[in-house]
Amino acid sequence: MGIKDTAEEWQVNATATPFVGNKTSVRTDEVVMPDGSTVTRDYQVHPGSVAVLALDGQGRVLVLSQYRHPVRQKLWEIPAGLLDVPGENPLHAAQRELYEEAHIKAEDWRVLTDVYTTPGGCDEAVRIFLAREISDVEGERFAVEHEELDMELDRVPLEELVRGVLAGELHNNCLVVGVLSLSAALAGDGLDALRPADAPWPARPFEA
Repeated sequence: MGIKDTAEEWQVNATATPFVGNKTSVRTDEVVMPDGSTVTRDYQVHPGSVAVLALDGQGRVLVLSQYRHPVRQKLWEIPAGLLDVPGENPLHAAQRELYEEAHIKAEDWRVLTDVYTTPGGCDEAVRIFLAREISDVEGERFAVEHEELDMELDRVPLEELVRGVLAGELHNNCLVVGVLSLSAALAGDGLDALRPADAPWPARPFEA
């Protein structure tokens, strides 16, 4: 591969945390620039997330519609959730989210892609998994609350989702990245060439 992102850390002379929330916080760093000057950079500190693109045997993707207050829209998304425990295995977190949000399990898991959602203002890293050979989970559904009480579930053909993304009708970051990555993988080396589910993730190191 000709280009790839590389780890680098510029000198920080001072740091402060002016806001601490329930799940995230805001940090202010005084960063030394290449010319020796210093600037302040404010950014959200985030624990990281996982998302699951669950693909059924008919080429349909499991999606859910959920209200997102910051953008005042109900967005179609793929199952996703926070890495609540430091060092948590992202595959285990993804399996949990798929069960809790959709009452679904999967037999085949791959890493679809890893992204930073908004690296100019937040350190959130997301690992998007591809889950195949999916089936319903037996037993009672997980109890939902808050925005999830109004959640809708559907299965939509991949081609329809790609069309919706390119038409500007679907906007959720993980859904957009996930369906376009899946489309590219299908057109390229195939799904079996994707990284294994336990592939290293330097942005959020984890225990096996």
